[in-house]
Amino acid sequence: MAENNALDIAGLHSWYGESHILHGIDMYVAPGEVVTLLGRNGAGRTTLLRSILGLTSSRKGSVKIHGKESIHLPTHRIAHLGLGFCPEERGIFSSLSCEENLLLPPVISAKREGMSLDEIYEMFPNLHERRHSPGTRLSGGEQQMLAVARILRTGADILLLDEISEGLAPVIVQTLARMITTLKARGYTIVMVEQNFHFAAPLADRFYVIEHGTVVAHVQAAELKARRAELDVLLGV
Repeated sequence: MAENNALDIAGLHSWYGESHILHGIDMYVAPGEVVTLLGRNGAGRTTLLRSILGLTSSRKGSVKIHGKESIHLPTHRIAHLGLGFCPEERGIFSSLSCEENLLLPPVISAKREGMSLDEIYEMFPNLHERRHSPGTRLSGGEQQMLAVARILRTGADILLLDEISEGLAPVIVQTLARMITTLKARGYTIVMVEQNFHFAAPLADRFYVIEHGTVVAHVQAAELKARRAELDVLLGV
């Protein structure tokens, strides 16, 4: 482990009730990296994101965020270490307008100011056009943009993104890809759970393959071509 890593995870076990989901996960994420978690449905990838934030029934092991041990901290304290989570269900407030959703999040980081509305609207012109529309009137793609944009308002510098491209039109997926490229250039650290390998492959620096709650492969972006056959077997492609 390196002291300057954004995330250092060692021997992480996690449970939902009596169900033991993660079985000793070891991984790291350097500042400014994009890391993708690959695996089949039910492999434990979403549970890993939730475990980093302390959102499972119980967990043990080590989760260091910017070098600070967080395994015994409550979720709200973990978030204040600079973490933002975009769950698969998005969780926007449907009765509020797009802009009201963006005005709600508090700034949680002492190191980084949250993005201004102007910066958000520059990155997501669709949200500017729909800023007065209630959440229920937004398309699936616009809701996904809003869910990510809301995290950026908090000042979080480590973004945990769960299946953000799922079910979206190709043009929206391209917008999200440009967003991730822009955020990486600004120094954000991103951990993504993705089924869409074509979306994730050009964006990520490294890949972890999760199977039955353990890491079964660790692949650098430069190794993708050489190890594609191995990945296809692991992912059941």
